[in-house]
Amino acid sequence: MDLTTLLPNWLQSEDVLALIAGGAALISFLMIWNALLVKDNLPGRIQGLEKRRKQLRDQAVKESRQRSQLIARENAMHRVVKKLQLMKGEGARRISAHLAQAGWRSKDALATYLFARISLPILFGGLGLLYLLGTNPFDWPTGGSIAGAIGAAFIGYMLPGILIKNQISKRYKEMRKSLPDGLDLLVICTEAGLNLDSGLDRVCREISNSSPELADEFALTAIELGFLPDRKEALRSLSARVDFMAMKTLVNTLIQTEKYGTPLAVALRVLSAEMREERLMKAEEKAARLPAIMTIPMILFILPALFVVLIGPAVLRAIDAFSS
Repeated sequence: MDLTTLLPNWLQSEDVLALIAGGAALISFLMIWNALLVKDNLPGRIQGLEKRRKQLRDQAVKESRQRSQLIARENAMHRVVKKLQLMKGEGARRISAHLAQAGWRSKDALATYLFARISLPILFGGLGLLYLLGTNPFDWPTGGSIAGAIGAAFIGYMLPGILIKNQISKRYKEMRKSLPDGLDLLVICTEAGLNLDSGLDRVCREISNSSPELADEFALTAIELGFLPDRKEALRSLSARVDFMAMKTLVNTLIQTEKYGTPLAVALRVLSAEMREERLMKAEEKAARLPAIMTIPMILFILPALFVVLIGPAVLRAIDAFSS
């Protein structure tokens, strides 16, 4: 079949070829032009850089302002505390030890705590006195309002100590739960040939997510073991910071191992088995106390409802019989 028979009379095959060639040339020209055409995005890039520079500058100014305000507050607290000479003596050292047990080891922790012990009684007492004298919600005389303000000031004085004790208790509870697992990991590390420093460092990296409190203490102990001249001092420091029986037992075991040259893996394996058995005994003790603990709720809540169910119908029938 000849394709020229399909073309109109006014269109020849040479014209078709010319149109195809012209279209191909036009498409090629447009493609080359688009490839060679370089769009000038310089103004947009400059605008984006200026915007980013402005954001970074504003963020730096904000952080600098916040840091300046924080330094000013810390300097004010330090001046007040130093002027009153509260950061000296045995009391300040004891408070620093409690703050370390709570996990607050920054250089400003002691000054912040002492400033809170000074300022909170004044704040609570002043606000309590203004409230009681201004509104007198309990119809107290003036002496009663003053006594209430003194009570509020006493609460403000005791509040920082209560917060520290609660933080220490919460921290110790978490470390007690995680110590047997951490000790098992330490046994594995020592049996693999690591020394105590490297083993503690490895364990703190492994338990950093599950128990950050214990990981923090182990990491600090590993650092102290590396630079203190007496390794026993680093272990005693761990026992002072974490003051509960299981940690003291671990520290005493490590000190005896360092002193007498006992194989570390053997001593830790024995201690790990003892801690595991102790944890099982505590769980059994809690289970044994459960019936005694449940006695009072049963007497207060379950037995009255049971008596109502059992005696209620008889009482209702007796009332109906007497009323009729």
